[in-house]
Amino acid sequence: MAHAGFKRLLPALAASDLGDGMSVVAVAWLAIEIAPPGRSGLLLGAALAAYALPGALGALLFGRLLRRLPAARLLAADSRIRAVLLGCVPLAWATGLLHPVLYVALLAGSSVLHAWGNAGRYSLVAQMLAPEQRLAANALLSSSVSASIVIGPALAGFLAAVVGPAWLIGLDALSFAVLAVQVGRVRAPGGESATEPKPGSGSGAGSEAGSEAGSTSAAALEAGTGAQGGAVTGSDRPSAGLQLLRGQPELLGVLALTWFFNFLYGPAEVALPLHVTDDLHAGAGLLGLYWALFGAGAVLGGLAAGALRRFPLWPVTLGIVAGWGFTLVPFGLGASAPVTLACFTLGGLIYGPFTALSYTLFQERTPAAWLTTVLAARSAALLTAGPVGTALGGPLIALMGPRGVLAASGIATVALAVVGAAVRIRSTRRPASRPVHGSGPWAACPPARYATTPASTPSGKA
Repeated sequence: MAHAGFKRLLPALAASDLGDGMSVVAVAWLAIEIAPPGRSGLLLGAALAAYALPGALGALLFGRLLRRLPAARLLAADSRIRAVLLGCVPLAWATGLLHPVLYVALLAGSSVLHAWGNAGRYSLVAQMLAPEQRLAANALLSSSVSASIVIGPALAGFLAAVVGPAWLIGLDALSFAVLAVQVGRVRAPGGESATEPKPGSGSGAGSEAGSEAGSTSAAALEAGTGAQGGAVTGSDRPSAGLQLLRGQPELLGVLALTWFFNFLYGPAEVALPLHVTDDLHAGAGLLGLYWALFGAGAVLGGLAAGALRRFPLWPVTLGIVAGWGFTLVPFGLGASAPVTLACFTLGGLIYGPFTALSYTLFQERTPAAWLTTVLAARSAALLTAGPVGTALGGPLIALMGPRGVLAASGIATVALAVVGAAVRIRSTRRPASRPVHGSGPWAACPPARYATTPASTPSGKA
């Protein structure tokens, strides 16, 4: 990359990604270690939910306050908060003050701005680099995230046994402190600090009308498009997208399928660490291996998403949901660790293409003029699915045990795919319903763009 600031920033971003990858294991393992007897499941569910749910709420609640801040300031603010609050975890643990309530509170506070920080990193890249360099830069950032979900858990599993999970969270905090310093040193192309709004530019980057580089940090977050470019107008809000989706049953079906898929995954995320400790009587190394193999499978599966494009998208998407569910069932049957490791790897491979295929269904069924608005509704609706499922994981484990929750999650996910297939088959037997031409937000688009095409037709690929 030609921009010197990006070269300095990239290692800090990669280090924070690796720290987050290690925290997948460290946060769960520390919760198990400090939980009162018989309360491991409840604390584990609360800790994992606290590490994600406040970020989802912050993305929805702080839009008016943060949307016009420069991207670098958003990224720096998130990094500082995470550095301070996550850094308090090992200090409190070392001094014997890490009460479960304090632990959950520190995790919750550290994640409040994390969604905005993630959006800010991509917007900052757009500020720093020329348009022809952005694709390569985004690819590097995505590769860093992919590598972290493979290397991070495996490394954490090894280090947790050596130095303890609390200090791994401290390393994550240190990585964010370094990132905050590096972001503060970033200079925009004109030479001014990237964390300061340009003179005469209103409130900051978000007020630059039509600016691809500046306005996407908040707007793209609300739109759920990952800050890929373009300023987003005031109509790009989740409420507007939900109004549009009411007239599109197929897209509502995709959204409902994705929400329940993510929701049913949440309890499994809580149950897996306790399955390792209570059922397999193993340590953090095995938990790290589970997540590393899942991550490797997911990366490979994601790369295969393009090859799946030749098949009808709806059947493939439902097959992914069912396939992931089937890989969890052996956990409940008392299968050995090598068998369940293979199943979890296969589960990652199956799950990998799901997000890309889900977005493709929305892209193919939504008029281009309304795509950003509809994706805003998708993002807002899905923010709560995983954290809510995670929060319910603790009480379910208290009732069913880790193996029972893993198996129940898998069976329920398979049932979700069956219900989705039945609804899909029933809907394709009905005549496609179209809005009255000349009325409603979809009227400006050609009928072929908003009609529901049966999956059996060659052009449908649904």
